[in-house]
Amino acid sequence: MNNLLPVYYQIKETIKGWIFDKKFKPGQKISSAEELAKHFGVSYVTVRQAIEHLKQEGFLVSKRGSGTFVSNDQFLINSLNTEARGFMDEIFYQVQRAKTKSVETNVIETPAIVREKLRLNPEDRTIYQIKRVRFLDDVSFSFATNYIPLEIGSRISQEELLKKPLLQILAQDLGIEFSEALQVIQASFADQEVSEKLGIALGSPMLFIERILYTKHGKPIQMLQARYRGDLFKYIIRLKNIRAKNESVWIHHDRMSSE
Repeated sequence: MNNLLPVYYQIKETIKGWIFDKKFKPGQKISSAEELAKHFGVSYVTVRQAIEHLKQEGFLVSKRGSGTFVSNDQFLINSLNTEARGFMDEIFYQVQRAKTKSVETNVIETPAIVREKLRLNPEDRTIYQIKRVRFLDDVSFSFATNYIPLEIGSRISQEELLKKPLLQILAQDLGIEFSEALQVIQASFADQEVSEKLGIALGSPMLFIERILYTKHGKPIQMLQARYRGDLFKYIIRLKNIRAKNESVWIHHDRMSSE
């Protein structure tokens, strides 16, 4: 198991992989929670948590007195071919898969927008900036710029950033506990720097993501600005109509997909 990712999440994603690989076929009854717990070497409660999430996502359905079965929703199952993940899951998922092959670190004058969003004091005139080119399966897919307060960033080396994800360094090595993230997504294009870093044409369509991570005390501690290649990623929303009593409510599952 990966120490960075929640255990239930890893089990959930493994079962999704089994569904995609047809180890568990549409309409087939899956192994019991007890059997899965024994297989993964975890508690029954952890497996049940993973199964409940898969039910919420629609991949599994329960039949009273019979057990848990794989959904017959072929459209949903086919979506696994694009490695779809929920947006909060995407934080963990991309951290696990992506490989950083180029890192630049600098101490720069704090940009006004960064000062505002990280709630920095006027005397915080400089900030630690990290620029990374990240790859999936040897294909450059994103250019990310992180801004971190100097007292934290100065403790992170380029060598560490090439070996493991920044999120892992912050959480495990530096002991920073995160409670939530605020994420903004919008269309963008490749400027000169992004074009050169990713080896794509100037003006190519990009998906721009700005993410601010907050500590358990509610303090913004890191600002990320990442540009993802538009030819490799898309945003999927699957809507479901839920009826409760006399009301009808639409809920959605957000996904970032790599093609």
